[in-house]
Amino acid sequence: MAGRGGESSGGGREALRVADELRARIGHVYPLGAFLPAQRALAVELGVSRDTVQRALRELVNEGWIESRRGSGSRVVKVQRIQSSTAKATRVRGQVTLAPFISEAFEQPEVTLDVYTLTSESLDAHIRLQSERIRGGFISPQRITLRMLLPDPSLPLPYPRVKEDPDDSRMRARLRAITETHTNSLVSALRDLQTEGLVPSVNVQVQHAPLTPTFKLYLFNTVEALHGMYEIIERRLELGDGEVVTALDVLGLGATLTHHVKDPADAGASETVFVDSMQQWFDSVWNHLSE
Repeated sequence: MAGRGGESSGGGREALRVADELRARIGHVYPLGAFLPAQRALAVELGVSRDTVQRALRELVNEGWIESRRGSGSRVVKVQRIQSSTAKATRVRGQVTLAPFISEAFEQPEVTLDVYTLTSESLDAHIRLQSERIRGGFISPQRITLRMLLPDPSLPLPYPRVKEDPDDSRMRARLRAITETHTNSLVSALRDLQTEGLVPSVNVQVQHAPLTPTFKLYLFNTVEALHGMYEIIERRLELGDGEVVTALDVLGLGATLTHHVKDPADAGASETVFVDSMQQWFDSVWNHLSE
């Protein structure tokens, strides 16, 4: 999650779009320590003004993903970390990211993905990437089933919020708007695949639970789990009206995820028990608390 500006202007929306695109590339296209392309090159590639690129880069600096110095460019200083004992964790140039896990799940004939998260922001970027792979003929899943659990929009979440004014509702309203935008985006991306005849069966369901997410959970095809706790951070944030505040926020992309895989030969193995317990927890909330 990133409590980011929901500016009403077109320029603000474009800056958010560029920031989303760059976040999706960090750790994958731009590994740890790599420099992003020059601002002018990014503006041409993404079809936006240089000012829009600068606004997006400032957002990434504020979130701690990149470091920018005049005359030196922007360098990646943080990536998604995933702790795993399996070979899958080392397949992307030594950098462990969420991308290969999502990609491998979508390379199966049947894709089953259950997600519990504070916001749909990071998942949207990965879903759109897989949608493009399907359109390009690189992968061809026959059935996609996605269930996503989000917090109830009416829930008074303790974060994100303005540090000095817990009653200031602007960051919570922005979180709801960002979540709605990305949820609609990923749902449309998947359903369009079925409408266009590219995937025979697509089932996407989004439900809301009266819980404040303290962790992020991905369950792949009932046999793998990625689990990570949200860390609350304090950072400076520019609101849509230009006011700069100190915010208490969580960055889902920055959470360290642990990777667990069931052992089909050992029902009592710790990894198997963990994946099964997380699946049972997800199903229980989905069936009894969410709507």
